[in-house]
Amino acid sequence: MRMTWTRRMLVGLCTAGAVLLGAPPGAQAHEEREVAFPDGSGSVPAYREGEPDLLVCKTGRTDFEQRIARFPAALRERNLRLYERCERDGFRHLQQAVDAADRPGTTIAVLPGRYEEEPSQPEPTGRCARLKAPRAALGYQVLSYAQQKQCPHNQNLVAILGKQDLQIEGTGADPRDVVVDAGYRKLNAIRADGSDGIYLRNFTAQRTTFNSLYVLGVDGFVIDTVLTRWNDEYGFLTFASDHGLYRNCESYGNGDSGIYPGSASDINAGRGYDVPRYSIEITGCRSHHNLLGYSGTAGDSVWAHDNEFDNNMAGASMDSAFPGHPGLPQNHARFERNLIHDNNQDYYRYVKDGTCDRPPAERGYERGVVCPQTSVPPGTGVLVAGGNWNVFEDNWVYGHRRTAFHLNAVPAFVRGEEAWSRQADTSHHNRFHANRLGTTKDGRARPNATDVWWDGQGRGNCWQEVRDSSPRTLPRCGDRAGAVSGGSHRIVGEPVKVAQLMVCSEYSVRERRLPVGCDWYGARGIERIEVQLALGIAVVLAAVGGLLWWRRLRQNRWVTAVTALGAAGLALDVAGETTALAPTVVPPLALLLLGTWWAVTGLGLRSTHRLFGWTTVLLGLLTLLDAFDQAVLMIPWTPLGPAWPRGLLGLVWVVWAVVAAARPAGAGSSSGAAPGRTARVMP
Repeated sequence: MRMTWTRRMLVGLCTAGAVLLGAPPGAQAHEEREVAFPDGSGSVPAYREGEPDLLVCKTGRTDFEQRIARFPAALRERNLRLYERCERDGFRHLQQAVDAADRPGTTIAVLPGRYEEEPSQPEPTGRCARLKAPRAALGYQVLSYAQQKQCPHNQNLVAILGKQDLQIEGTGADPRDVVVDAGYRKLNAIRADGSDGIYLRNFTAQRTTFNSLYVLGVDGFVIDTVLTRWNDEYGFLTFASDHGLYRNCESYGNGDSGIYPGSASDINAGRGYDVPRYSIEITGCRSHHNLLGYSGTAGDSVWAHDNEFDNNMAGASMDSAFPGHPGLPQNHARFERNLIHDNNQDYYRYVKDGTCDRPPAERGYERGVVCPQTSVPPGTGVLVAGGNWNVFEDNWVYGHRRTAFHLNAVPAFVRGEEAWSRQADTSHHNRFHANRLGTTKDGRARPNATDVWWDGQGRGNCWQEVRDSSPRTLPRCGDRAGAVSGGSHRIVGEPVKVAQLMVCSEYSVRERRLPVGCDWYGARGIERIEVQLALGIAVVLAAVGGLLWWRRLRQNRWVTAVTALGAAGLALDVAGETTALAPTVVPPLALLLLGTWWAVTGLGLRSTHRLFGWTTVLLGLLTLLDAFDQAVLMIPWTPLGPAWPRGLLGLVWVVWAVVAAARPAGAGSSSGAAPGRTARVMP
């Protein structure tokens, strides 16, 4: 259906006004070759018991015996038995065993030790040094699958390419007993590409310039009891894959996210809340001390349950903010029974002090340094930037210094979609229901600063009852089938919030650019863009309104009284943005006072400036409507919130008021009455 001219203008306003969260100009997240989703005919692989087919171990029996000395007796005996076999006919590097796996269903056992894969470390030479391929924004080449096969170690310490039903497991008592260490020499420690049915279990992968563990284009995988840590970007990255399971994993010390199921197979596109299955399941994992515990650009049809996301800058994020990811816009993630708490880290300090300018090996990742790769609001539990049909139920979300849930829209042009009909296609039908907000699992009170921050855009979004939110009024969820009480159909967010997101999105770790004016990066008080806008507007309105009152209305006692109310409203508006009052009753109260001032002032102007007077009354009514929209009930079925027409009309009013106040009293107006008439006391 063709869009009307009015709707086109509104969508244009949305797209022109917002370069939204996490999407600064030219930003790219994970860049990869063009890849299609699997056909979905696979299945989640099962763990294979029994003796392994191939063994990997390091030489040096004394060192090996020291590594297994603390193991339980049965596990120690098994490892000794496997070691004796490995000394005879095993491999010394994991890549050698992978290359030797010549049939589906092979199991590789990796004995306790540190595997730096020395043959894979050297820089490429010969033809591999001269590959022709596009370069990503981060500088690496985006290689085709054929080029990965030709030169598997240009980017990967261990490359698993096209191996089917391969199982790799460590034989230690803990994932830390078997360590695959890239030493910051490769993009990926382990890459499984086109390897359906892969099962990875009980080891650690660490220290890369991108991902510890990367699974790409796979139908059927399991990541079981694996630890990833200390990477520039991701701990676990699975991309364009289906029938996947993360189980009992852990990740920390990553510059983007610990767990990233990006572009999970988009099997539920076009459906509502009722879905037949999910493409990726994540359970029993803990992701902590990262930029994000979990993230998913196009993280479609992901079921994350019974996990813990804590002590990150933000707990979990899903978005539609980066181009080149199949499955956009993001849809149909389900989060339930997760612990999402205390995500208040501020790693931007390492960008400010120059730590992140050093080579990765010198930054101190092992000592707790994290170099944030993108922009997020620290102190946030769950962040949805342009997602649809996501469900968050029965989670414990507490201890956040900013908000438990953050929702904003992302216009389609950010992901490279130019069609007018697509620009407002995100931030719809997200459901936040029956979560335990501000309460620990054992019932202790650990409140969030606010429970919800929403830019106001989208339709069909709903929330449970919350303690505090911005806006103060929210559409309520009905039953678990997805009924919504109230709601909005807005195609652009609230103007101040759009301005905040525009400013905050201009972050760049490589250029050491932390946007001035954004409190995500430490701006406080008058430094913040919200305070600057509120203060600037207050100064202009106070000056113009005061001048208008003095020149035309100071004899009108009703207008004089409400002018004082208007001044109080302006002061409250600035105070609400300057302090922690912003999400409370203060913003709508400030609007109530301002609306009353404009409405009564307009009535006082009717006799001398008829058109201007009625325009002022209209501005007052729009302001009162905005207060009602924020504090009582979000007005449904409107493409724009009242703040937009109020702001645009306010600009016209300021100019008009200056002209009206500046005209000589004898030019058709006086301080309160037309020439030849008695000044009116009542409006």
